[in-house]
Amino acid sequence: MISKKLSIAAAILLLSGITAGETLAQNTDQPAEQTTAQPATPDTGTAPAPGDATATPGATPDAGAAPATPDNTNAAAAAPAPAAPAPAPGAGATTGKENPYGLRQLWEGQNGHADWVARGVMILLALMSIGTWYIFFMKFWEQQRVLGQSRQVEKRFWSSNNLNDGIDQLAKNSVFRTVAESGVRASSGASGMLNMNDWLAMSLNRQLEEINARLQGGVAFLASVGSTAPFVGLFGTVWGILNALIAIGVAGQASIDKVAGPVGEALIMTAIGLAVAVPAVLLYNYLVRRNKVINEKLRSFASDLQTYLVTKGR
Repeated sequence: MISKKLSIAAAILLLSGITAGETLAQNTDQPAEQTTAQPATPDTGTAPAPGDATATPGATPDAGAAPATPDNTNAAAAAPAPAAPAPAPGAGATTGKENPYGLRQLWEGQNGHADWVARGVMILLALMSIGTWYIFFMKFWEQQRVLGQSRQVEKRFWSSNNLNDGIDQLAKNSVFRTVAESGVRASSGASGMLNMNDWLAMSLNRQLEEINARLQGGVAFLASVGSTAPFVGLFGTVWGILNALIAIGVAGQASIDKVAGPVGEALIMTAIGLAVAVPAVLLYNYLVRRNKVINEKLRSFASDLQTYLVTKGR
């Protein structure tokens, strides 16, 4: 019995000794592992480099070195790059390139394609255009004056007491007064070989033709300009293309820039011819239509005057 207890106690002691030895061995190895795991303390007077990834937050910096702050970390990388200077006004804008084949270059002959023939064509077209607009404004003003006189006939002439008073009521430069005076002279100088009616008709028709011829004066110029200006411009175009092709043949270069420029420059003549001709045709038709209205008013007045002189009543 006693021997069993002693055996159990000896076994317990043995187990206790083994456990204590293992614990002592573990405690002995742990300081060495912790020593190797801890980072080395920086030397005195040596500050850790800013942004060093191996620096330990708990390491004590050197007394003479500035403390590392989060703002100083990667200062060069975090600082914004200096803004690029603003471009000067208009520096980035595309500068417009002057057209080397324009109307001014065609007149000045900077490209070697203009001569006195081309300049003469341009001058002729300019004179045609100036003449067209001058005649239009002059005839338009004249037609307006005659139409205003026609409105005065009903108010002054036919409302007068007698024929002489009615003639005096009209303006001295009125075409209707001229027709009335012609009718009065014809009625007083009628020949016995013709009756009064035929003699008055002949005299009044002659006076109306003179007035109509005066109204039509200058209008034919517009018709001529409208029909010939395109061909004048076409002649300038053909002449310019001929000179351009000769210059290209002499130079021996037939690239697109050598052909398109001079040919396009020559086509300006055709555009100018059309710009002169189209207004001339339109203005001609406008003036002719107004002349027809005036002629109808004059013929109506002459017919009423003839009736009044023959029958002594309208």
